[in-house]
Amino acid sequence: MPAAPRRSERRPPRFPPPQFPAHKPKLFATTPPAIFSPILGLLGLVLALRQAAVILGFGAGGAEVAAGAVLALWVWAVVAIKVKGWRRLSVLLEDMRPLPGRGGLAAASMSGMAAGAVIAPYAPLVALVLLWGALFAHAVLLGLLAASLLRQPAEARSVNPTLHMSVVGFIVAAPALARLGWTASATAIFWPCLVAAVLIWAASLVDLARHVPPAPLRPLLAIHVAPAAVLSSAAMALEMDGLGTGLAALAVLIAVGLLAAGRWMVPAGFSPMWGAFTFPLAALANGLLAQGGAGVQAGLVVTAAALVAVPWIAWKVLKLWPGGRLAQKTGAAEA
Repeated sequence: MPAAPRRSERRPPRFPPPQFPAHKPKLFATTPPAIFSPILGLLGLVLALRQAAVILGFGAGGAEVAAGAVLALWVWAVVAIKVKGWRRLSVLLEDMRPLPGRGGLAAASMSGMAAGAVIAPYAPLVALVLLWGALFAHAVLLGLLAASLLRQPAEARSVNPTLHMSVVGFIVAAPALARLGWTASATAIFWPCLVAAVLIWAASLVDLARHVPPAPLRPLLAIHVAPAAVLSSAAMALEMDGLGTGLAALAVLIAVGLLAAGRWMVPAGFSPMWGAFTFPLAALANGLLAQGGAGVQAGLVVTAAALVAVPWIAWKVLKLWPGGRLAQKTGAAEA
């Protein structure tokens, strides 16, 4: 019987030959939903700059130039994600499996609400169409998320901060709706979102006590600031001042706690997950500026910090979009 071949003499495993020419995705086929998290932060920053300009008595010219630039970026991103969806609708379900995609898709519809708030002073009717369209899109995405989670293993259905974006994200439309006179609709959005936010905060505290999030996912904890801040803005717009002040204080408390754990939050260094810092920071600035009194001073400080941090993070994340690097890093599906 011949001896068995030595390990070094065994035939190496066969791999498929390289594809030639190299595979080139179709236009926008790999658009990563993660682009919308920093864009949502930029839209929130525009709203904060508007408030700050009024408070400080400056002209709103700089804020409006920024609004035009950010709206153009938002339109481009919306076109890109719609083209991807038109190529293969089921790709949205695939994008919901990884956390960056799940949060990014929620941020996409939330950014429509924020864009409506930006447009509202100039075109109220267009803003209303955009707000209601974004609310409908957010509801559809929430339904798709529920269907997607039911097909995934139990560990994929654990509580995480992106649930705030999917479940509580409707609240982004409430302040603008209230200012446009749709008070009843804003109120109807406010209370369920407040209850949902409280439940997610409670479940997240229990989960955090039991499990330490892996280092790459810790920036997502910043999302916990956003619901309190936006609920505060909505409460002030609905003239529920006491509740609005309490929610603003809660947002500050969460933000200070996360800031104190700064090194623990970012031990893995920069990643596209840092997009989760942008909207909560902008939302906190808006929530504090809406308070009046001492809250204004704190709001101006947070706005100044956001004016530096949000565009820097947005640039760092969005520059990965061309060439497909952001899609690879966030696990975006290809249509």
